[in-house]
Amino acid sequence: MTRWVAGLDGCRGAWAGALIDLDDPARWRCGLFPRIVDVLDGPEAPVCAGIDVPIGLPDRVSGGGRAADRAARAFLGAGRASVFPVPPRAAVYAASYDEAKALSRAGSEPPFAPSIQCWNILRYVREADDVLRARPDLATRLHEVHPEVAFFRLNGERRLTAGKKGPARAEGLSARRALLIAAGLPEALVGSAPPPGVGADDHLDAMAALVVARDIAESRAEPLPNAIERDSYGLPIVIWAPAPLAGASTHPACREELSP
Repeated sequence: MTRWVAGLDGCRGAWAGALIDLDDPARWRCGLFPRIVDVLDGPEAPVCAGIDVPIGLPDRVSGGGRAADRAARAFLGAGRASVFPVPPRAAVYAASYDEAKALSRAGSEPPFAPSIQCWNILRYVREADDVLRARPDLATRLHEVHPEVAFFRLNGERRLTAGKKGPARAEGLSARRALLIAAGLPEALVGSAPPPGVGADDHLDAMAALVVARDIAESRAEPLPNAIERDSYGLPIVIWAPAPLAGASTHPACREELSP
């Protein structure tokens, strides 16, 4: 019986995915999947999947976002801007951006409104939330991750100097490939061409999510924060980080509950 794990990253209205067999790492595949369930119910039926999308939506948000968002920002330090504050549940399901801003301000303290970038990805948040509320059993297999948290940890908790976009894109992508190989993913997987419709950065982000899924499956990943909250539907509010590198100590954001 095989044990597959998967990593998913939102990509052009679908999901960039990477899957690997934990018991035979030479077996892997990547693809562009229309829906989350196409991966979870696919032929590999992964035992664990990391997904770059917020899971667990509070009815009301205080202190600048979910505890998981605050913990991830504390973990990233100077790179904290890559973690956006997740608005309250009602705003996530708003019919328009204007409505989302109004509902977010009404359901947050201090009041805040989602950015247009956040609004544009809320369809991914809704899909994950709908899936997990319709099928609660999947909550043991689908887990929230964040690619920048993963790469930060894999880089010895140091910020990468080159980004995935912009003039230093080639350098940034190359550095991330090196980190994924050092983390134990096969070179053939890391060096594979992105599937049709998947950008090179989304391809690597899916693999970063895959590394975290592997560590969750092996009980080595660390939660941000350590004390896991749940929303009104019982969904966990936590961002998972990969296991610390050998010889490194646990980051304070992974072992301490942040006060609201």
